[in-house]
Amino acid sequence: MNPRLLFAGTPDFAAPALRALIASGNAPVAVLTQPDRAAGRGRKIRPGPIKEIALSAGIEVLQPERLDAELARPLTAFNPDLLVTAAYGLILPRWLLEVPRFGCWNLHASLLPRWRGASPINQAVLHGDATTGVSLMQMEVGLDTGPVLAKAVTDIGPEETAGQLHDRLAPMAADLLLKHLARLTEGQLPEPQPQDDGLATHAPLIKRENAKLDWSGSAGALVRQIRAYNPWPVAFADLEDMEVRVYRARAGRCFDAPPGQLIRGHGQREAVVVSCVDGSLEILELQAPGRKRVSAADWLNAHPDWR
Repeated sequence: MNPRLLFAGTPDFAAPALRALIASGNAPVAVLTQPDRAAGRGRKIRPGPIKEIALSAGIEVLQPERLDAELARPLTAFNPDLLVTAAYGLILPRWLLEVPRFGCWNLHASLLPRWRGASPINQAVLHGDATTGVSLMQMEVGLDTGPVLAKAVTDIGPEETAGQLHDRLAPMAADLLLKHLARLTEGQLPEPQPQDDGLATHAPLIKRENAKLDWSGSAGALVRQIRAYNPWPVAFADLEDMEVRVYRARAGRCFDAPPGQLIRGHGQREAVVVSCVDGSLEILELQAPGRKRVSAADWLNAHPDWR
């Protein structure tokens, strides 16, 4: 008999897991997701992807601003066996962890204990990790500190952005969840393994200023920063008296120029080249204020003074 599930999630990362539960006959009896927020260029209030999926499947949706104790009674009334969370965005209090019979599982986009916190995918790219993955953990009070039931591992591509990695990890998380939900039903679930807190690293909430490029950094670090903050908040830098957003770049050779100087007259026609501390950054895709995102080749064709 399938367990009675509650599901908590908010952004796109959680969507494949919820869809997989519904498609496999394990549809949750209710879904928790954060309140509707303003989104898009018009900043209109819009439902998130989890709410849309749940409503289309006829699943009850709860959107509390906070997980206050008065929610205990309505959630207990669902008589849940298990709560599954994926990028919900709120820390679960102790009382909620004790509501389901089998406690709470969380799908986290890293190989715990590495990159506990809000931005595990971005941090893995930013720090040049060769591999990452998803972890299925038994939740406890604390930020991503609970014992781990299972992991799925994948390599990070040398040019892969955080957005591309996100889109690969989300369905991996859904597959991991279904596999171990079946093992729970069959009574064959492995013993959760405690995390080694001494190996833990923290993935903080991202702010826009984290994406500002510092030309005194190494070319390799700048490239990783650009990949890590694509598609949000997008790396940016001051260049030729304007703030330029940078979507794609590669490390280039050294020039006799101070960090941050635009390199002109070297014959490069597919990249905007900027000197940095140990070489140069070859920008391949960029966006100027009020302009469309374009390739560097198109930008240079329109701005011959930058060549």
